[in-house]
Amino acid sequence: MKAADVLVDAFGRIQEVVHEAVEGLGAEQLNARLDRGANSISWLVWHLTRIQDDHVADVAGREQVWVDEDWAGRFALPFPPEATGYGHSSKQVAAVRVDSPGLLLGYFDAVHERTVDFVGGLSAQALNRIVDESWDPPVSLGVRLVSVIADDLQHAGQAAFVRGSLERR
Repeated sequence: MKAADVLVDAFGRIQEVVHEAVEGLGAEQLNARLDRGANSISWLVWHLTRIQDDHVADVAGREQVWVDEDWAGRFALPFPPEATGYGHSSKQVAAVRVDSPGLLLGYFDAVHERTVDFVGGLSAQALNRIVDESWDPPVSLGVRLVSVIADDLQHAGQAAFVRGSLERR
């Protein structure tokens, strides 16, 4: 198995968890927060998708799907287009409201498609390319992609937990 195949598989697992957490929910469930400081499914999936879109577009030298396909306009959130949710306050989390799973999954799947297109063509050697020298040690492409996968799986799992909690109420 090639390194690119492992990465494609990992991003595919994120897609499975995201779909399981979101499909079939209504606006009330998507936007529900378990308490005033908690993240909603809408925010969690939007945020994990924004991070993947931002980070993968950067290392691929491409425009973000958020801007390129006007998902920013479709979501119509009260944030600048470069916002990813990193560091959001409770009030900002509450501002991410989505009325249907189709919007969240449409954006996620568009980002997933671009991500898989990019990582599927990578060689093992390409993963050694330094993509961020602001860290010590500098961050390689492989490390950046694993970081995105870890972050996305954590947030997708949180969205699944929220869904399960809401369904047991």
